[in-house]
Amino acid sequence: MKAHLGQFGIWLCLLASIGATILVVIEQLRRARGKSVARLFDGRWLIPFAVLGAGLSVGAMQWALITHDFSIAYVAANNASVTPLIYSITGMWSALAGSILLWGTILMLLILSVLWRYRHERDDSVVGWATAIMLGVAVFFFGLMAGPANPFVLTQGVIPTQGAGPNSLLQNNPLVAIHPPLLYLGMVGFTVPFAFAMAMLITGRVDERWYVATRRWALFSWTALSVGIVLGAWWSYQVLGWGGFWGWDPVENAALMPWLLATAYVHSIVVEERRGLLRVWNLSLAISIFAATILGTFFTRSGVVESVHAFSSSTVGPLLLGFFALIVFASLGLIAWRADSLRSQVGLDAAFSREGAFVLNNMLLVAFCLVVLAGTVFPLLYEAIKGGVVTVGPPYFNAIGGPIGIALLVLMAVAPLLSWRVASGSVVMKRVELPAWIATAVIVILVICGVRGVMPLCAYFLGTLAAATAVRALALEFLARRRRGESGFRCLLGRTGGGMIVHIGVVVVAIGLVTSTSYLARSEIVFAKGETVVFHGHSLQYLGLSTTTSAYKTTTSVDLLIDGSRVFKPGVSEFTGRSSDPVGTPAIDSSWKGDVYLTFDAIGGSGGTSGASVASNLKPGSVAIGVIVEPLLPWLWIGGLIIGMGGLLALVRDKRRRSTAAPRTTVHDELVDS
Repeated sequence: MKAHLGQFGIWLCLLASIGATILVVIEQLRRARGKSVARLFDGRWLIPFAVLGAGLSVGAMQWALITHDFSIAYVAANNASVTPLIYSITGMWSALAGSILLWGTILMLLILSVLWRYRHERDDSVVGWATAIMLGVAVFFFGLMAGPANPFVLTQGVIPTQGAGPNSLLQNNPLVAIHPPLLYLGMVGFTVPFAFAMAMLITGRVDERWYVATRRWALFSWTALSVGIVLGAWWSYQVLGWGGFWGWDPVENAALMPWLLATAYVHSIVVEERRGLLRVWNLSLAISIFAATILGTFFTRSGVVESVHAFSSSTVGPLLLGFFALIVFASLGLIAWRADSLRSQVGLDAAFSREGAFVLNNMLLVAFCLVVLAGTVFPLLYEAIKGGVVTVGPPYFNAIGGPIGIALLVLMAVAPLLSWRVASGSVVMKRVELPAWIATAVIVILVICGVRGVMPLCAYFLGTLAAATAVRALALEFLARRRRGESGFRCLLGRTGGGMIVHIGVVVVAIGLVTSTSYLARSEIVFAKGETVVFHGHSLQYLGLSTTTSAYKTTTSVDLLIDGSRVFKPGVSEFTGRSSDPVGTPAIDSSWKGDVYLTFDAIGGSGGTSGASVASNLKPGSVAIGVIVEPLLPWLWIGGLIIGMGGLLALVRDKRRRSTAAPRTTVHDELVDS
């Protein structure tokens, strides 16, 4: 019954989406010829049925997972009768077909949101074509589910009584319930600005207010993707046991590329709104972001890359690659068709201006995206052409990413101080004076405290300068509002306030990242029972072994007393229902100053406790513990939270900016320009 209900939902969504797409396209073609369209044949009425179908499919899948219905092959492969409720729920996006179901469902909810948001502008041709394009994307993804990525295929032969259970790494931390949905919300959300960009090109209305609307949808998606990426790094740090949070894995890169392009887009669209510049650039960016999400989906779900994050090999890879090619060629054709109307009537007055800084910011972000793309694709091309295996690792990405990161910090510090059109060097020097003194004082204090290293100190100086610049902008806005009799704390709302909060969050992330990687200390320490070892200012005492058993896993842990205060239990777990290697479970002593990261590496003797690696060169009863001290690492996660808060604050409409008919100047801009 559950499989039939799920199949019915997929086909209902697919057929309703096909019907709605056809009717909306016919409606737009008739309107273009000046003909009327009867409301009865308005394809938008089919969209709620498509959303209902997606909801039925998700409901059926969750019902099957929670009740452990192993008659469905997907449930039998990704669930077990002993799987806890939270990991039964997350099992829907633990493998290929279920993840596409989540993707398609989020897309349908976004289409419904767009339909509601522009319900009073349903006769606008841009809204109509954008709706048709989003529906076309939905047809593609639900077509995959109706064919090669069907999540409701029945189990062949004898129905298992237990089930294989989720992948061990996907039932070892509750972050799996938050990270993928946020990541998907961000990735899928970029369908909206893509659809509006294509609609503007189709209709030729590329100089109207719709670019402002696309920025808000892009900012929403960028915020979700930003938090999703940070949570993914946190999940990797807490689950994989390697002590790191970003390894330039191909699937990590697949999420980073659209994020870089979207970061460029939400900045450059401001220049178009304010000055009417970068029109063709912004349309190209909106399309490129969506194309990058499809390319990333291909990397993740085709099996062409080896990754702990990737799904197994499947037949959807060629279809995704073909869809990517269709997007690229169709968009290039439309841009070429509308080339004349895309020309801006104004130009860049001076490179030393705020719009000049935005242009440089865009160039750096897009260049970095191309670097990441080249490093991700090169091994695949080499294998296809040469037949060999080559790896592009962190040294390649770090060598280029480090200087670009420094340059972006410089722009974050300087750009808010620049005026539009032309900036005066003397005025900028006056504005940067206080932030520069603050940054210099911070560096002097750090050096006195013993902090060394050219690159870290450079990052601290630029980070402090950028943060001080952001605080200066917020302070100016606060004072201006108070003078007008408004609440000063409204300075945190809207594009200026939220943007500056995001800048502060980025600085916090940068400081946490630079500090934790520059001053990291790592070692593997062998303990005899009761022995105490001091490592980088932390005392660690081995108290003994303990074993905990539940219905779905058995964990062998080492009890370690850290700094004489708390006991931490790094362990190794074996999960019931899935034949796999034991999974390490690190223990983390975390404080505002940094982390002590502990892993259970081996146990001495000729025979091992359940799940633990056995090392014959260790004395019986002794254990080998991996210890990593990472200063200020928790600030990376705090910075990610600040970025998310800033993104949400930036989405709040300022009462003074409700009119989108003509760009207006924010209070901060007026103060800066004066």
